[in-house]
Amino acid sequence: MGALIELKGISRIYRAGEQELAVLKNVNLTIERGEMVSIIGPSGSGKSTLMNILGLLDRPNAGTYEIDGKRTDQLDSDALSGLRREHFGFIFQRYHLLSDLSALGNVEVPAIYAGLAASQRRDRARQLLERLGMGERLRNRPGQLSGGQQQRVSIARALINGGEVILADEPTGALDKQSGEEVLRILDELHAEGRTIIIVTHDANVAARAERVIEIADGEIIDDRRQDKPKLIREAPEQPPARIQRFPWFDRFGEAFVMALRALASHRLRTFLTMLGIVIGIASVVCVVALGAGTQQKVLADINSLGTNTLEIFPGKSFGDVRSGKITTLKVADANALGNLPYVSAVTPTVSTSGTVRFGATVANALINGVGAQYFDVKGSKLLAGRFFDSEAVANMSQDAVIDQTAADSLFGSNYADALGQTVFLGKVPVRIIGVIAKQQGGFGSSSNLQVYLPYSSVQARFLGDLSLRSVTVRLADNVDSAVANTAVTSFLTNRHGEQDFFILNTDDIRKTITSTTNTLTLLVAAIAVISLIVGGIGVMNIMLVSVSERVGEIGVRMAVGARRQDILQQFLIEAVLVCLIGGSLGIGLALSFGFLFSLLTQDFALLYSTTSMVAAFTCSCLIGLVFGFMPARNASRLDPVVALSKD
Repeated sequence: MGALIELKGISRIYRAGEQELAVLKNVNLTIERGEMVSIIGPSGSGKSTLMNILGLLDRPNAGTYEIDGKRTDQLDSDALSGLRREHFGFIFQRYHLLSDLSALGNVEVPAIYAGLAASQRRDRARQLLERLGMGERLRNRPGQLSGGQQQRVSIARALINGGEVILADEPTGALDKQSGEEVLRILDELHAEGRTIIIVTHDANVAARAERVIEIADGEIIDDRRQDKPKLIREAPEQPPARIQRFPWFDRFGEAFVMALRALASHRLRTFLTMLGIVIGIASVVCVVALGAGTQQKVLADINSLGTNTLEIFPGKSFGDVRSGKITTLKVADANALGNLPYVSAVTPTVSTSGTVRFGATVANALINGVGAQYFDVKGSKLLAGRFFDSEAVANMSQDAVIDQTAADSLFGSNYADALGQTVFLGKVPVRIIGVIAKQQGGFGSSSNLQVYLPYSSVQARFLGDLSLRSVTVRLADNVDSAVANTAVTSFLTNRHGEQDFFILNTDDIRKTITSTTNTLTLLVAAIAVISLIVGGIGVMNIMLVSVSERVGEIGVRMAVGARRQDILQQFLIEAVLVCLIGGSLGIGLALSFGFLFSLLTQDFALLYSTTSMVAAFTCSCLIGLVFGFMPARNASRLDPVVALSKD
């Protein structure tokens, strides 16, 4: 028949601190193809360690082990997994079935790692279970099966890839007499098919069923005898179908994905608590970005209502200059001269005073603004009804007035067309309403005052009796840099006045300052949100480490039936990434829900969600799963199969 397994000088020593325990001592053993061998010995004799070495679940400290002439000590972990997958089938005393899988699913696992197509492995698993009398229990999980039935599932799993060598570790140890006899009968049948059967037992009756009995004590083989057994009719063992799977990696990935979903579903509360940190972090990031964008838009809209790309020129050194009221050098002629400059798009003189406005029995305080015909263009005013006054009205000092939305609401109600053509009294001066504009910011003053706009010439003549200006507002051409224009205007007016008795408010500077401030605040809050993401990631890592420690037995089973290290790594990485992806999706949903509720509470301000920020947040959650899940997954993939199985 020829030697299939050959051990030469095998020793296995375990170290505990400074002490050494020799479990196997210079073992030499040859097992021929097709033999049925029993290894018997008392507890602690080394028989289980010998079986683990034979099944490539453990490595010796010394000696050589050859399978079919191939030395195993020169193979890496993936090559050893391949040998376990291709040559060995394991039948364990404690069955080692995966509790989340059905009987059919448990039998299929080795075929998944072997690359057998899904339909083929399912058909073969069904056939094996039916052959072993489990046809009506295909969908049952291990917890729904008796001990004997679980052992039958374990046998079917051992045969799914062919099972040239069947290693049975105390196969009847946890079974009643009847179930044990059935299992031994199945092993006899497998031996009759030509398979190599190696049984590890302490039961002499079980050992007696083998053709060859190897007795071991204190780590040494003390007897190796052959027994006279009737020759069994040897049939060719049923071989697994040829592997025609085109994408084995994808199939293994799919199986790992399904197992990850099952693992997460079986620990729902723990999974949810793990996700919570990611959900809060992602929702915070998305909301902060939306809040920052919404704040910035609102601030810029308010700045734009002051005037788009404008320079506002005031007398004095600054707003706090107490002498500014006495400076009268800012004149209409200055505004006209500025209007002729090539980088100026529009210009308007402005004067102002306060007074009362009366229409019928309604009396209210109002701010009376004297402006030029280009004022509404400079400020980007939005006309709600009527028209603006023109340069002819300025020249004729007409008493045509434009009021703002607030004034129209107070005096005439919400139908702004009703205000057109009406006469109101500003103090004792009657004026005719020709237009209504939308409410706009009025600089640094309160924008809640009623605003009335008249030609500046009318206000100077009828209300102030003074030709000096409160300010001149200049709108720059679109392609002009505001900083350069500010310098040019300063130089131009300084030359006209002989000194710089004015100061300039640059709205673009305000825009940049406030935008920078909002960006800084957004960055600050975003940094806090990112910290929460990192904390969530550490939570994922901790939970995955716990998951690895709880599922060491499962890892050992998968390695025993042929899983590669990368398969185990992939399994736990998928779980970590799934936790973070689901958490990321929930976080984005929570952020959008917050925005919806926010919009119900206020109409003046809205969160502006960015697709880019949501995609970035989603990607970030995926990366958190990869980064923080890698170490637990790596630890799982590096477990020694025999150590993992011993902790089940």
